[in-house]
Amino acid sequence: MPKVKTKDGTEIYYRDWGTGSPIVFSHGWPLTGAAWEAQMLFFNAKGYRTIAHDRRGNGNSDQPGSGNDVDTWADDLDDLMNTLDLRGAVLVGHSTGGGELARYISRHGVSRVAKVVLLDSIVPNMMESATNPGGTPKAVIDSIRAGVARDRSSFYKEVAVPFFGANRPNSPATQGMRDLFWFQGLLGGAKAQYETTFSWQIDYSADIAKCTVPLLVIHCEDDQIVPIAVTGRKVRSVVPHAILKVYEGGAHGIAITDADRVNADLLAFVKGELKG
Repeated sequence: MPKVKTKDGTEIYYRDWGTGSPIVFSHGWPLTGAAWEAQMLFFNAKGYRTIAHDRRGNGNSDQPGSGNDVDTWADDLDDLMNTLDLRGAVLVGHSTGGGELARYISRHGVSRVAKVVLLDSIVPNMMESATNPGGTPKAVIDSIRAGVARDRSSFYKEVAVPFFGANRPNSPATQGMRDLFWFQGLLGGAKAQYETTFSWQIDYSADIAKCTVPLLVIHCEDDQIVPIAVTGRKVRSVVPHAILKVYEGGAHGIAITDADRVNADLLAFVKGELKG
C-alpha cells in the first residue's frame, strides 16, 4: 500500500488515482479517505488526479500514541503534498478535515494550493461559548468522547443515524451508508478518535483568514452534527471572498447521501464556473 513517512516516522496511507490536475480530499471523523470514493471516481472520469489519505490513527495509516492533534495533521498533509510534489492542488475537507485544511494553510501557506473547499466543516468555530452562541455545547462533545471510550462499536451505529439524516422523513440514507460509517470507524484506533474530538473545540478563524485562494463553503441547513449557524454561515465574515452554498435540508454526510449534487458543485468550482 502507498504510504508517506512523516517527520516523526508515522506512515500515512493514501489513495492516488488517475492523472491530471490534483484534487486532495481530507476526511471527517471517524472515517477514512475511502469516504470520498464517489468524488474520486467522478473526478477521475473527468480527467483529474484524486488523492485521499487516512489521517494518522485512522484507516490503514499507523496508529501512534501521539500526534493526534490538528498541528500534526497539518504537518502530515504537508509531508504528503511535498512527497507527491503536488502543485496547483484543490483541497477539499469535510467536517474535521476542514479544520485540518485551515491549519495546513496557516502553518504551510498556499504555494501548492489553487483552491479550497470546506464541506460541512468545523471551520471557523464549532463549539459553543460566550462569544459563539449557538455552537455545539461542550457537554455534547464530552458525551461523544465518553461514547468512544465506553462502547465504540455501538456508539458509531448510533451516530451514523444523524450523520446521514436517517432520522428525517424521506431520508436517502441507506443501511449500507450507515454500515459504512460503522465499518470505517472501527478500522481506526480508539485513541486517535477520542483525541480527535478536542479539535472541535478550537477556533480556526485566524487559520482560515490566511486563505488567499478561491474558497468554496458548502454546508447543509439540516446538518445535525456541525451546526451551520456558527460554521458554514460564518466563514465569509473571516474570508470575504468565500463562496457559500447552503443546501436546503441535507445531512452532514451529504457527499455520500447526495454525491451527484456535491460532485456537480465541486466540478463547477474547480472549473471556475461557480459564482457567489
